[in-house]
Formats: sequence, C-alpha cells, structure tokens
Amino acid sequence: MANSDIPAVQQHPLSEVRANPSRFAPPWAKDVTGWERVTDYEVASEDGAKVPVKVYHPDSAVHGIGPYGVHLNFHGGGFVLGDLTTESSLCLSLRDGAGVVVVDVNYRHCPESAWGKGIEDAWAALQWVRNSAKDLNINPESVSIGGISAGGHISIIIQHMARDAGIPLRLCMATVPPSENDFLFMSYSESPFQSFHDFHDGPILGWGRIEWFGQLCFPRDKLEERKALVPEWWIGPLHAKNWSGLCDTFIRTGECDPLRDEGEAYGMKLVAGGTKVTFKRYLGCPHLFMFYETMAQKKEYDEDSIQALRKAHRSGKK
Repeated sequence: MANSDIPAVQQHPLSEVRANPSRFAPPWAKDVTGWERVTDYEVASEDGAKVPVKVYHPDSAVHGIGPYGVHLNFHGGGFVLGDLTTESSLCLSLRDGAGVVVVDVNYRHCPESAWGKGIEDAWAALQWVRNSAKDLNINPESVSIGGISAGGHISIIIQHMARDAGIPLRLCMATVPPSENDFLFMSYSESPFQSFHDFHDGPILGWGRIEWFGQLCFPRDKLEERKALVPEWWIGPLHAKNWSGLCDTFIRTGECDPLRDEGEAYGMKLVAGGTKVTFKRYLGCPHLFMFYETMAQKKEYDEDSIQALRKAHRSGKK
C-alpha cells in the first residue's frame, strides 16, 4: 500500500480537483445510480439547501418485506471531498449483509460552504428518515448512524444531538473518527495524542493532508469568524460537556493511523458517561484500510459492520 493509491489532492489547486472529479476520485469510488433497489432523493436542510441522498433497500426475498431497520452513512473526505460514489460499495455490503435500509448522505463540503453546514445537513437527513418512515418502509425506532473519518466525526456529533432531542438511536458506528481540534492546529506537534506524532508522515493520512483539509475548513484569515458559527465542541467532540444518555457505540481504529488515539479517547469518555462501547483496533492498519481489497482486514471490517448492525437492529424488527 502506498500514498499513491490516494490522489494527492493537497498538491493541486482545489479548482482543478473540482473540475476533474473522476481524476481525483479514490480507486474504490463507484456510481451505483440506477442499480436495483437504489433510489435517489433530496432532503431539505435547515436553511433550505437541497442535500442529495441515496437510499439502498434490501432484497425482500432474502430479508423479508419490512419495515426494516435503517442506517445513515456519512462519507469521509476531510469535509472537503467525497460524494455518493465514495462509499457505495460499503453501503451495498451493509444493505445486503445486514438486511437494513442504508441512507447515504452527501452533505455540503468546504470551502464552498462554511464548516458546520454539513453537520446541519446530516441532522436534516436523520429527521427526514424518521419522518419518511412509511414511504421508506423503515421502522423509525430502529435507526443507527455511522461514518468513516470525517463521517465518523459527523456521526459522533449527531449522536449527541439526537440524545438532546430525545431521538433514540440503536447504534453509532464511528470508524477512525477525528475528535480533537486537529483542524485548528498549526503543527502536528500540538496534538496531545501520541499516534498523531508517531504517524504524522505515515501512509494515507499524513499531516500535510490534514493541514490542507484544515485550511479549507477553517481559513486562517477567517478563523475566529468560522469558529463562531458552530458550537465549540462540534470542532472537537472530545470537549463536549454532557456524556450521559448516549446510544451504544462501536469505535474502530487503525493501529497505524494518526487519529487512532483520539478516536479511542472519545470512546473512553463515552464509557465514563455510562455508554456501552465496543472497541476494535485493527492491527497494522492505516487510515482508510477498509477500502483496500488486498488487505485481509478489509473483509474483517465488512463482517464486523454487518454483525454490529444485525445485532443493533434485531430487536427493532416488526
């Protein structure tokens, strides 16, 4: 595995990246528009923006006629990259393996939208799913959320927001989630976590890539202005104030990922607050290992995801 597997977007002007999406897409991206039991919708966010979502329905001949449990997926990409092709293979795997409806959410990205708008979009998608239960043939009391990297960050924020709004969640499945104020650092050395130091120049997600994302999300010349737009703990969920009453959580990290320690630290705060948390660290794995077919841990990751959703939604079936 090499860094060349991931397009080095930070070495190109963002305008070039936006103008050539196929050139800079990760090798696992797949457009499944029009596939059987895959439907496109738009969700209205709080400010009226239209948020594309792709809904994956299981095969009724295999998994019954429903209503089904439903899992919302928020893709990764540093809050700058990614779309509804990025994690389509994982969405198909969850749909077919766990027998749940999967809703993949293409929230707004930076810098075209201010950081935080994507979280508002994710929250709107959760509410839309519950309000559309009959049309989607889902059980609104059997909802889980999850994501990888930036999507994991969004998931753990939505976890807190759902608790505050009295919305029950079966599971938060956050993988390699950033949870510290990484985007505000001027240097990797500012991180309090050893893994951030140990792997700052490692494969897939080095400090150069993190810094590039951070500057697009929180431009240095507009830093205070952008920070003022969102609750402080949204930027670093580790600094949330209330850790009680949160839903069951599955935290997964890669041993060789700079985000390893902060993801696990988030999980430990949940444990201290009384939440049931399952941890798994995939040994020898860098960031985004779950997309590499050549890695044995990719298949393991898929099976772990399926089993976690089966367990979470089992008692939610009607």
